[in-house]
Amino acid sequence: MPKFPGLSGADVVRALRRLGFVQIRQSGSHILMRRAERGCVVPNHRELKLGTVNGILRQAGVSPDEFASVL
Repeated sequence: MPKFPGLSGADVVRALRRLGFVQIRQSGSHILMRRAERGCVVPNHRELKLGTVNGILRQAGVSPDEFASVL
């Protein structure tokens, strides 16, 4: 399982867009991304903790290896 050190919210949004997600809306610093019926909320912060990134991937239904391939 790959590690994701030093990812920002913008990095995660960029990678999710490459996987086919689109930005639905933004409320404050939280961005709602959606692909088909799966969606996830990405906090737009400078650095995200590893547990936060893993939670985003779980919400989105994306495997860590698939995510790492588009970073």
